[in-house]
Amino acid sequence: MDIFKLISDFKQKNIPLIAVTAVKKEGSSPVEVGKKMICLSDGRSYGTVGGGAIEFLAQKKSLDLLKEKTNLLETYLLDEGKIIDNTQTLPMACGGMVTLFYEYIGPIGAVFVFGGGHVGQALVNVIKTMNFHVSVIDPRSEIIERFKYADIVYNEGFVEFIERGIINDSDYIIVCTPSHKYDYHVINKVLELNIKPKYLGMLCSPDKIKAYLKSSFERFGDDIDLSFFYSPIGLDIGGSSPEEIAISITSEILAVSNGKTRHRHMRQILDDKDCYWKNK
Repeated sequence: MDIFKLISDFKQKNIPLIAVTAVKKEGSSPVEVGKKMICLSDGRSYGTVGGGAIEFLAQKKSLDLLKEKTNLLETYLLDEGKIIDNTQTLPMACGGMVTLFYEYIGPIGAVFVFGGGHVGQALVNVIKTMNFHVSVIDPRSEIIERFKYADIVYNEGFVEFIERGIINDSDYIIVCTPSHKYDYHVINKVLELNIKPKYLGMLCSPDKIKAYLKSSFERFGDDIDLSFFYSPIGLDIGGSSPEEIAISITSEILAVSNGKTRHRHMRQILDDKDCYWKNK
C-alpha cells in the first residue's frame, strides 16, 4: 500500500483526513518510527502505527481532530498502571514510550457561493488561492458555465439546493444572487432549517440590510440568533470593484476562520440600534 499516493488521491478529491505518524520511540513497543496511518471521518483507516490499544486510540483521536481541523503531537506510555507527567498511559505491557504526530490534511472549510455574477466570479478566483473547498450555486446555465476554478458548480435553484441538506453548521455561505428577493430566500431558508454556519454573509447596502432585518424579525422574532451573519459583507478595506469586494469578503472569512478579532467589519458601519449580531 502506497500511503502517500492515498493521501494525494484523497486530497485531490477534497476528502479531509488525519495522517498519523510515529515520530519518536523509547524502549520496547510494537511501533516503528516513520510508520504512518491515515484516518477518514467515516471511520476508515489505512496503514498502521503498531496495532493494539495505541492504534485504536489514534483512530479515535483522529475523528476528534478531523472535526477541529487541527494538528496534535502526543506521547504515550505503553505500560499499564504507571504514570508519567504530560504522558498518557495505555493498557499495554510493552513498557516503552511512543510519540505520535497527528496532521490534518484537507480544506480549511467548505464555502458555498450563491450567485455567479461579477462578485461571485471574482470571489471564487480569490478564495481558491486559499485552502477552501468552493461550491457555486446558480440556476442560470449561461452563468454557471463561466466558472473554471470552483471545485463544484450546481446549476439549480438556490432554495432547492439548501433543502438538499449539503450545507453543515461549520461551513461558510456567501449570498450574492442577482436579486434582493433571492438573497432573502437563501437567508430565510438557512434560518428556517436552523442551519448555523460559521459564516453567513450577504452582499448589500446599509439600507438593504435594514429592510431585510425588519422583515426577518417579523418572521422569526426579535431573539433570532444572527451572530454568524455578516452584512454588509466583508472587512472595511475600501474599494468597490468586484475584485476589491472579493478580497474584502475573503479577508473576513479568513478572520472568522482564524478566530481573529479587532478588525473593522462592514457590518459595524450600522448604527448601534441595528447591531443585529449582538444579544438583545
